Amino acid sequence: MKDVQSGLDHRNMPIEKVGIRDIRYPITVRDRSAERQHTVASVSLSVNLPHTYRGTHMSRFVEVLDRFQSEVSYHTLGEILAEIRRALNAEESHIEVAFPYFMRKRAPVSGLESMMPYDCTISATLAAALEISIRVEVPVHTLCPCSREISAVSAHNQRGRVAMTVGMTRFVWIEDLIGIAEESGSSPVYALLKREDEKFVTEHAYENPRFVEDVVREAALRLDRLPGLRWYTVEAENFESIHNHSAYAVITRRKDG
Repeated sequence: MKDVQSGLDHRNMPIEKVGIRDIRYPITVRDRSAERQHTVASVSLSVNLPHTYRGTHMSRFVEVLDRFQSEVSYHTLGEILAEIRRALNAEESHIEVAFPYFMRKRAPVSGLESMMPYDCTISATLAAALEISIRVEVPVHTLCPCSREISAVSAHNQRGRVAMTVGMTRFVWIEDLIGIAEESGSSPVYALLKREDEKFVTEHAYENPRFVEDVVREAALRLDRLPGLRWYTVEAENFESIHNHSAYAVITRRKDG
């Protein structure tokens, strides 16, 4: 049959990325406590397209992905991207794997355990070299230092989100990134709390007030000490409880891995 995609194109316009987006696929990720964790990811795959070709062969992305079955992990990304480059005769290949990662968390006083999900995205590019980054989004609890200072009783507090994207020179545990984010807020967020736990979390947050500026700076200091990073971006957003807007801060830094 005629290969239409491989036909010549005369518009002289190369395309940076062309491929497939949001294919649902089972994957395996490393879990510090259970060794492996099985989850379901939304996978996007792409390559560059020279100006001479009209299109790429979309089915080949799925064929390569399917050959690796569930072994789509940090340690197989380079192999997957190399195979995609060969299959599509491309100079660059890209993959993005977005998935929920689950951790069992223990309430601070009662000790009751519950599962907490964290949204993660691993991105990788194979061009002259392999580059891998991971983004982890972590809910946190923050209490406003200004409100605490000016109020006779109480202080306004809210749920927030810390998002960290790190460029890796070697494998980094997701648990370490989650821990850094939670330590940078006023208090962690839990799926299950009894009354004694709620009392502890509320009082702990009151003694540990944080602006979004405090959150990103605290996270950045901890990321500076974490080995295996080439660069990082840390973002904090508070979903304000008494304002009709969110508060936001971001820091981006390069560092030695």
